[in-house]
Amino acid sequence: MTKNEEALSDDIDQAPDNKERHTALVLQGGGALGAYQAGAYEALMENGYTPNWVAGISIGSINAAIIAGNPPDQRIEKLRAFWEKITATLNLSAPSGDFPRGLFNAYNAWAVMLLGVSSFFKPRFPQPFLLFSGAQGATSFYDTSPLYDTLEALIDFDRINTGETRLSLGAVNIETGNFIYFDNARQRIGPEHVMASGALPPALPPVEVDGEFYWDGGLVSNTPLSHVLQQSRDRDMLIFQIDLWNARGTVPRNLLEVQDRQKEISYSSRTRTVTDAYRRELELRRAIAEIAEHLPEATRRDPALQDYLALGERRSVDIVHLIYKRKRYESLAKDFQFSRASMQEHWQDGYQDVTREIGMPDWLAPVEMDKGIRVFDPY
Repeated sequence: MTKNEEALSDDIDQAPDNKERHTALVLQGGGALGAYQAGAYEALMENGYTPNWVAGISIGSINAAIIAGNPPDQRIEKLRAFWEKITATLNLSAPSGDFPRGLFNAYNAWAVMLLGVSSFFKPRFPQPFLLFSGAQGATSFYDTSPLYDTLEALIDFDRINTGETRLSLGAVNIETGNFIYFDNARQRIGPEHVMASGALPPALPPVEVDGEFYWDGGLVSNTPLSHVLQQSRDRDMLIFQIDLWNARGTVPRNLLEVQDRQKEISYSSRTRTVTDAYRRELELRRAIAEIAEHLPEATRRDPALQDYLALGERRSVDIVHLIYKRKRYESLAKDFQFSRASMQEHWQDGYQDVTREIGMPDWLAPVEMDKGIRVFDPY
């Protein structure tokens, strides 16, 4: 493990003393689908939910950094500015009907491949196949220098580094293959950390941070949910998980559908697997806490037992899980189809899904003592 990772990969922070219920926003990666998260966040804000903690992977990291890097009353404005900037080139009216809309999306996806995305990434000339090994630009098809300028314009990194809102960004160390989090609770965050979390190869180049090179965190895990669960010991949590890929789907009928379904499975969060595992862990920690309460004082002070008894905890965790639902006319290219029309649809879908879910707030009911974690999944 590298020196940088030794400082960042500790999975358990010192547990805070308070039992205050915190709100976390967990944002999955998914390219152009990320406007769904922006719309979802707008609805959360309108209903009074301001996150204490925002964690993201890939495009989720960009959304998360914009949220953490601006005052609450400017966050929607800055999110909208970002999504309008990166869809400015493909600002065309969309036709109605599934087949015409499918052709429209395909055209826009090809335009992205040829022209890049405004204020995000641009094609390399010459292309990497024409460069010698080791040459600058030989490892990616696009140059992400425009994104650096965009992040600088829209995000106050000094504000991020005050720690007012906790920010966690997942990335993968290329040399070690280890998954780590850049976290403003441990280090200063800059544009390079955000870009590293979204550096998906071979389209986008690796990003250097403190002398080490990183790729998109989605290569290993496309959701920061487990990080937030593990890093919030002894604190009641309300977690909004906004996913862009659905683990559930239908059996493909052709090769294009095979590729599309493969991508969905690869990048979905498997929330049930994560939460089932964490439920078992939390039950064990509760049992340890209960046992500790019945032990004599002298036994609790035994140095040989201190580390084990410290694992005990009592807390409640509610996870409200929302997943973008693909349209019939969307295809394999839906995550790099950066048209203004699609962005506006995704934004509106996120807004409506959160508004509907908040209208059925079963997750506000008190948590039963024998159930420390609940998941509310409308699908």
